[in-house]
Amino acid sequence: MEKYENTTSSNISYTSFFLVGFPGLREWRSLLVLPLSCLYALILSANALIIYTVATHRSLHQPMYVLISLLLAINICAATTVVPQMLAGFVYYANPVSLEGCLTQMFFIYFTLLLDYNLLLAMALDRYVAICHPLRYADLVTSQLLGLLAVAALIRSLAVTVPLVVLTSRARFCRTTVIRHFACEYIALLSIACGDLTFNNRLGLAMRLITVTFDLSLLGASYTRIVYTAFRISSGNARAKALHTCGSHLLVIFTIYLSGLSTSIVFRFAKSVSQDIQNLLSAIYLMLPGALNPIIYGVRTREIRQHVERLLWGRESGLVTRDQAKRLQNMQSERGIPG
Repeated sequence: MEKYENTTSSNISYTSFFLVGFPGLREWRSLLVLPLSCLYALILSANALIIYTVATHRSLHQPMYVLISLLLAINICAATTVVPQMLAGFVYYANPVSLEGCLTQMFFIYFTLLLDYNLLLAMALDRYVAICHPLRYADLVTSQLLGLLAVAALIRSLAVTVPLVVLTSRARFCRTTVIRHFACEYIALLSIACGDLTFNNRLGLAMRLITVTFDLSLLGASYTRIVYTAFRISSGNARAKALHTCGSHLLVIFTIYLSGLSTSIVFRFAKSVSQDIQNLLSAIYLMLPGALNPIIYGVRTREIRQHVERLLWGRESGLVTRDQAKRLQNMQSERGIPG
């Protein structure tokens, strides 16, 4: 490590750095290459499988499934932004990166994370209309609305990410050329900057608090109303399906926001936590959604699961026949038609 360290100088600002993730592991870092490669392959293949399934089956060309596919596509982009460079850092002890490359990676890290948040809001809106206003769903949730939501998500993500990147680019990095992290995150870059960083820290914290508070308020209000409406549905099957679908979305929301919150708390307030623990929390925050989301939606969403089963094993799922027969029987009983 010492050969990459530089003494603090207030007269210069470094423009090239070395990313050293999990520095406490030293020579053991190379052992992380195989499990991380397997995790990356899992993220790519599982997310791509669900996206392909939705894209190739017309019965899944519905707003909810389109939004799920977009979320999983962002998972692939987020993992690709971080993991290849992370692997290079484990193969070679220190991974060289320019300031421009670092800022570019930082931009895509936060841009994809914010797109995740925005898509979760869009999915909450979709479920709110589907469950609370089912008769108006086809009229309200149209392709035009999805396009507007996509544009709004892009604008909002850019509005938060660009100021952070621009502000970081104007900082002076004179403490060291070594970033003790596997990726160019905002806090990691500020840790090697010098000068008065009060505004940078406050801006980053304010944007995180405003974004998370606003999103969680809307999500909480939406799903509270959804659950309340679902419990008032007279049909037991319809009520169970509504709650099951929302349960999948809530699992994804819980995973993304809890991992992000724990990482922010440790980075900003738990100064005594080792650098390796901070790296581990960041890795979980950046990669766990990409690994879990396709499993959650692929297993818990019956329509997607059935098509995946047929795609992988080349056979009709028995669940299709039984579920269709059960739905037909319920419809007949509700209409007074003998089975």
